[in-house]
Amino acid sequence: MKKAILLPRKYIQGRGLIAEVGAYAAILGKKTVVLWGATTKKTVGETVLASLKAAGVEYTDVHFNGECTKEEAERVAGIAKNGHECVIGIGGGKVIDAAKAVAIYAKLPHIIVPTVASNDSPTSACTVWYDKEGVCVGFDLWPANPDYILVDTEVIAQAPLRYLQAGIGDAMATWFEAEASYASRAVTCSGGVPTMTAMAMAKLCYEILKEFGLQAIEDVKVHAVTPALEKVVEASVLLSGIGWESGGLATAHVLGNGLPALAETHHYLHGEKVSFGIMTQLCLDDSLSTCLKEETACFLAKVGLPVCFADLNMDKISAERLKEWAKNNTGEGSFVHNHNFKVSAGDLYDAMLAADALGKKVKACLEKCC
Repeated sequence: MKKAILLPRKYIQGRGLIAEVGAYAAILGKKTVVLWGATTKKTVGETVLASLKAAGVEYTDVHFNGECTKEEAERVAGIAKNGHECVIGIGGGKVIDAAKAVAIYAKLPHIIVPTVASNDSPTSACTVWYDKEGVCVGFDLWPANPDYILVDTEVIAQAPLRYLQAGIGDAMATWFEAEASYASRAVTCSGGVPTMTAMAMAKLCYEILKEFGLQAIEDVKVHAVTPALEKVVEASVLLSGIGWESGGLATAHVLGNGLPALAETHHYLHGEKVSFGIMTQLCLDDSLSTCLKEETACFLAKVGLPVCFADLNMDKISAERLKEWAKNNTGEGSFVHNHNFKVSAGDLYDAMLAADALGKKVKACLEKCC
């Protein structure tokens, strides 16, 4: 049995790191592509470009068109191949995933600079593809992880709270999915079954989120960089990133990746969909205690994450559509088959109903207590 783990070349986290982008880019080359969206450029652009100039790095400023499509990655790769020596992706999950693909297509090293901690994509050697309407159409696994990941926690603290909440949702799934994959000895994105190292990182991720997640939420409400925030960002970006890629995925990410096919969920973030995916996975697995299910649902609800259909605008979707969705997401290659028990379309649909009921129950209890 082959075990494998994927790791980035270097991960750096701390306050003010955005001003050091140029120093790291200079290690990789003297001319770089900078891929980002308009909002990101407005927020950190002046600092980033000044850093590149100070380090003597020439740059080509490239606007990201908004969706991580193969066409967009090929467009930017065409620019990158024109005399550039590295690629820098700055922003959220989609621009980061696009930058990774650009670097692979152009055969260049790359630097990833997340400006939000909304998901665990920055460290991975993976790009999730979408169509122009924002529906997930698959993913590619690349030969190597990013060369450098720079995470500026001051920038993270200034971002809207919703992004940190979503990042906690995405990261909370890591341990539950890794446990499922380990039990079935599923082959992960690393190309082997989970290593003990990946499992330990996935578990540490869970423990940090449970202990410091709610405090980090309060800290970001006042845009404060605190020890709790530093811990939660490391868990959401680094530990979860390595934990999912080399620990494995299961039902939580079937919903996280598949729910965008339902138009009602389009304006929700990936981690928000994964949150309800966690609920569904817990209700699918008969080896888990009622106490664990309720405790996890309570934590997710306190963080402000979706725990029932209404939280994702799914409460008016017909049973027929949900059953059809479940059928489409339990075919060959689905992560539901990473459990050590069989999962049918009917099983997945019923687990979603049970998750909705549990989520509504927990929210009602919290409202009474508060």
